Amino acid sequence: MAEFTHFNEEGRAKMVDVSEKPQTARTAIAHSSIELNQEIYQKITDGTMKKGDVLAVAQVAGIMAAKKTSDIIPMCHPLALTGIDISFNWEEVEDQYVLHIDCTVKTNGHTGVEMEALTAATATALTVYDMCKAVDKGMVIGPTYLVEKTGGKNGDFRRA
Repeated sequence: MAEFTHFNEEGRAKMVDVSEKPQTARTAIAHSSIELNQEIYQKITDGTMKKGDVLAVAQVAGIMAAKKTSDIIPMCHPLALTGIDISFNWEEVEDQYVLHIDCTVKTNGHTGVEMEALTAATATALTVYDMCKAVDKGMVIGPTYLVEKTGGKNGDFRRA
Protein backbone atom coordinates (compact mmCIF):
# COMPACT_ATOMS: atom_id res chain seq x y z
CA MET A 1 0.00 0.00 0.00
CA ALA A 2 1.29 3.46 -0.88
CA GLU A 3 2.42 5.71 1.93
CA PHE A 4 0.63 9.04 2.12
CA THR A 5 3.15 11.85 2.36
CA HIS A 6 0.85 14.64 3.57
CA PHE A 7 -0.27 12.98 6.81
CA ASN A 8 1.61 12.84 10.11
CA GLU A 9 1.71 9.88 12.52
CA GLU A 10 -1.64 10.97 13.97
CA GLY A 11 -3.29 10.92 10.54
CA ARG A 12 -3.50 14.70 10.38
CA ALA A 13 -2.48 16.91 7.47
CA LYS A 14 1.09 18.15 7.27
CA MET A 15 3.26 19.95 4.76
CA VAL A 16 5.90 17.59 3.41
CA ASP A 17 9.46 18.34 4.56
CA VAL A 18 11.51 18.97 1.42
CA SER A 19 14.61 20.30 3.18
CA GLU A 20 16.66 17.19 2.32
CA LYS A 21 15.71 17.20 -1.37
CA PRO A 22 18.33 18.68 -3.69
CA GLN A 23 17.69 22.05 -5.26
CA THR A 24 17.27 21.72 -9.00
CA ALA A 25 16.06 23.89 -11.85
CA ARG A 26 12.34 23.29 -12.22
CA THR A 27 9.88 24.47 -14.85
CA ALA A 28 6.16 23.93 -15.37
CA ILE A 29 3.89 24.99 -18.20
CA ALA A 30 0.11 25.02 -17.70
CA HIS A 31 -2.64 25.77 -20.17
CA SER A 32 -6.13 27.14 -19.76
CA SER A 33 -8.62 28.75 -22.10
CA ILE A 34 -11.76 30.82 -22.11
CA GLU A 35 -14.43 30.63 -24.79
CA LEU A 36 -16.23 33.87 -25.51
CA ASN A 37 -18.45 35.51 -28.10
CA GLN A 38 -17.52 37.78 -31.01
CA GLU A 39 -18.55 40.97 -29.20
CA ILE A 40 -16.13 40.29 -26.35
CA TYR A 41 -13.41 39.24 -28.77
CA GLN A 42 -13.81 42.54 -30.66
CA LYS A 43 -13.79 44.62 -27.48
CA ILE A 44 -10.65 42.88 -26.20
CA THR A 45 -8.76 43.12 -29.48
CA ASP A 46 -9.93 46.71 -30.14
CA GLY A 47 -9.11 47.78 -26.58
CA THR A 48 -12.64 49.06 -25.98
CA MET A 49 -13.65 47.00 -22.93
CA LYS A 50 -14.88 49.43 -20.24
CA LYS A 51 -12.67 47.94 -17.52
CA GLY A 52 -9.49 48.50 -19.56
CA ASP A 53 -6.84 46.37 -21.26
CA VAL A 54 -8.18 42.89 -20.52
CA LEU A 55 -5.09 40.90 -21.49
CA ALA A 56 -2.67 43.20 -19.65
CA VAL A 57 -4.70 43.01 -16.44
CA ALA A 58 -5.20 39.24 -16.79
CA GLN A 59 -1.47 38.74 -17.34
CA VAL A 60 -0.61 40.66 -14.17
CA ALA A 61 -3.29 38.72 -12.26
CA GLY A 62 -1.76 35.44 -13.41
CA ILE A 63 1.70 36.52 -12.31
CA MET A 64 0.37 37.58 -8.92
CA ALA A 65 -1.51 34.29 -8.56
CA ALA A 66 1.61 32.23 -9.25
CA LYS A 67 3.45 34.16 -6.55
CA LYS A 68 0.60 33.64 -4.05
CA THR A 69 -0.17 29.97 -4.74
CA SER A 70 0.96 28.80 -1.30
CA ASP A 71 -1.53 31.24 0.26
CA ILE A 72 -4.51 29.47 -1.32
CA ILE A 73 -3.41 25.84 -1.83
CA PRO A 74 -2.86 24.48 1.70
CA MET A 75 -0.01 22.01 1.13
CA CYS A 76 2.02 24.11 -1.34
CA HIS A 77 5.37 25.40 -0.18
CA PRO A 78 6.09 29.11 -0.57
CA LEU A 79 8.62 29.29 -3.39
CA ALA A 80 11.07 31.86 -4.66
CA LEU A 81 10.00 31.91 -8.29
CA THR A 82 12.67 32.91 -10.77
CA GLY A 83 10.43 33.47 -13.79
CA ILE A 84 6.78 33.69 -14.80
CA ASP A 85 5.63 34.16 -18.39
CA ILE A 86 2.05 34.22 -19.64
CA SER A 87 1.19 34.18 -23.34
CA PHE A 88 -2.08 34.36 -25.27
CA ASN A 89 -3.25 32.91 -28.57
CA TRP A 90 -6.67 33.33 -30.23
CA GLU A 91 -8.59 30.62 -32.05
CA GLU A 92 -11.88 31.05 -33.90
CA VAL A 93 -14.22 28.06 -33.48
CA GLU A 94 -17.50 28.37 -35.40
CA ASP A 95 -19.20 31.50 -34.01
CA GLN A 96 -17.10 31.59 -30.82
CA TYR A 97 -13.55 32.66 -30.00
CA VAL A 98 -11.19 30.79 -27.71
CA LEU A 99 -8.44 32.61 -25.87
CA HIS A 100 -5.67 30.11 -25.14
CA ILE A 101 -3.52 30.91 -22.11
CA ASP A 102 -0.09 29.36 -21.52
CA CYS A 103 1.77 29.99 -18.27
CA THR A 104 5.41 29.09 -17.73
CA VAL A 105 6.79 29.19 -14.18
CA LYS A 106 10.41 28.57 -13.15
CA THR A 107 12.37 28.17 -9.94
CA ASN A 108 15.55 26.67 -8.57
CA GLY A 109 14.33 24.81 -5.55
CA HIS A 110 13.45 21.73 -3.55
CA THR A 111 9.99 21.24 -5.04
CA GLY A 112 8.21 21.77 -8.34
CA VAL A 113 6.12 24.62 -9.69
CA GLU A 114 3.22 22.73 -11.27
CA MET A 115 0.68 24.22 -8.88
CA GLU A 116 2.01 27.73 -9.46
CA ALA A 117 1.63 27.36 -13.23
CA LEU A 118 -1.87 25.87 -12.91
CA THR A 119 -2.93 28.60 -10.48
CA ALA A 120 -1.57 31.29 -12.80
CA ALA A 121 -3.42 29.86 -15.81
CA THR A 122 -6.66 29.64 -13.86
CA ALA A 123 -6.42 33.14 -12.38
CA THR A 124 -5.64 34.57 -15.80
CA ALA A 125 -8.79 33.02 -17.27
CA LEU A 126 -10.87 34.10 -14.26
CA THR A 127 -9.65 37.67 -14.68
CA VAL A 128 -10.69 37.70 -18.34
CA TYR A 129 -14.11 36.49 -17.21
CA ASP A 130 -14.34 39.15 -14.50
CA MET A 131 -13.41 41.96 -16.87
CA CYS A 132 -15.88 40.83 -19.56
CA LYS A 133 -18.87 39.51 -17.60
CA ALA A 134 -20.86 42.74 -18.05
CA VAL A 135 -21.01 41.98 -21.79
CA ASP A 136 -21.83 38.25 -21.49
CA LYS A 137 -21.85 35.86 -18.54
CA GLY A 138 -21.94 32.80 -20.80
CA MET A 139 -18.17 32.49 -21.19
CA VAL A 140 -16.70 29.04 -20.53
CA ILE A 141 -13.35 28.52 -18.80
CA GLY A 142 -11.25 25.43 -19.38
CA PRO A 143 -9.97 22.92 -19.71
CA THR A 144 -7.00 23.74 -17.51
CA TYR A 145 -4.13 21.26 -17.42
CA LEU A 146 -0.39 20.74 -16.99
CA VAL A 147 1.39 20.74 -20.36
CA GLU A 148 4.84 19.84 -19.09
CA LYS A 149 7.18 19.95 -16.15
CA THR A 150 10.92 19.49 -15.81
CA GLY A 151 13.19 18.79 -12.86
CA GLY A 152 12.81 16.88 -9.64
CA LYS A 153 13.14 13.24 -8.60
CA ASN A 154 10.06 12.13 -10.56
CA GLY A 155 11.62 13.35 -13.78
CA ASP A 156 10.13 15.23 -16.66
CA PHE A 157 6.52 15.11 -17.85
CA ARG A 158 5.12 16.13 -21.23
CA ARG A 159 1.44 15.80 -22.11
CA ALA A 160 1.03 13.69 -25.25
